[in-house]
Amino acid sequence: MKTVDVHAHILSDETMGLLQKALPQLGVKHTPVDAEFGVFEVAGTAYRPFPRGGWDLDRRLKDMDTAEVDMHVVSNTPQTFLYGLDPHITATASRIQNDQIAKLVTERPDRFMGLATLPMQAPDLAAEELTRAMRKLGLVGCQIGSNINGKNLDDPGLAPFWKAADALSAFIMVHPTQVAGADRLKSYYLANLIGNPLDTTIAAACLVFGGIVERHSAIKFFMVHGGGFTPYQAGRWSHGWQVRPEPKVHLKEPPDAAIKRLYFDTILHGKPALEFLVSTFGAPAGSRAVDPGIRSRHHSRRPGAEVVRAIRRSNPATAGQDAIEAVR
Repeated sequence: MKTVDVHAHILSDETMGLLQKALPQLGVKHTPVDAEFGVFEVAGTAYRPFPRGGWDLDRRLKDMDTAEVDMHVVSNTPQTFLYGLDPHITATASRIQNDQIAKLVTERPDRFMGLATLPMQAPDLAAEELTRAMRKLGLVGCQIGSNINGKNLDDPGLAPFWKAADALSAFIMVHPTQVAGADRLKSYYLANLIGNPLDTTIAAACLVFGGIVERHSAIKFFMVHGGGFTPYQAGRWSHGWQVRPEPKVHLKEPPDAAIKRLYFDTILHGKPALEFLVSTFGAPAGSRAVDPGIRSRHHSRRPGAEVVRAIRRSNPATAGQDAIEAVR
């Protein structure tokens, strides 16, 4: 039985160097702060603190062992989505990162699988790069933002991308970016504490009520941060579909089946919420994931191992295998 961390961002020193050389206009910069953290800057956005495991492979492997994790499904840092730039610049940055992720997977297939990043502001280019990443590089899917420059994931313009992803049976991890309500979330770190799960919830709702999940049955949708508020308000969504006409515009059947098809990670930071998630949606939904950025900000690596053990207790026969099957 293997334990797989599906929510695992990476941006190696080598990748940063390649981005600096190919796209100097991005202003890629990495400044170490101490032995544990650095500050990563790209296109005017800073990622701080950037945990050492994000760029240092030896440290990542050590952290994985400490957290009792056998494999990472690695993906780009969301700061390098770069959806607001010229799509051809984003496409170049995506190809560089995807090639590097594929290189890591080839070198250490025992410890890593990989997800692509894509120029989602240009759906045709995104479909093209996803096809290359999966068919030529051997990646298992992609990570995309919870919205694309403010457009929800049910936007009709994304149809070419969803068609390609469905044909490829892609695993798609949806990660919050440019979160809703940011103007009201400037205090108390609320853009992360509330904004991230909020935007994940909006993304999940649009995938469900927009009929994306229903129409593209070969795609595996993976919602981070415990699915936001989705698992805990699923009953409200179902009731709303029953009594209101608006949720039925694109979804002709109750949303329950579509919601059950979503996968969720376990970044909940609380035992009762984790127990609810696993007991309600089962261990496949509770695919174990620990975000090294969040964990490191709390200055502890031990919660990772504790989460692993909690999920194993919830379904010891399948807890580790479920995440592997979700991405293969």
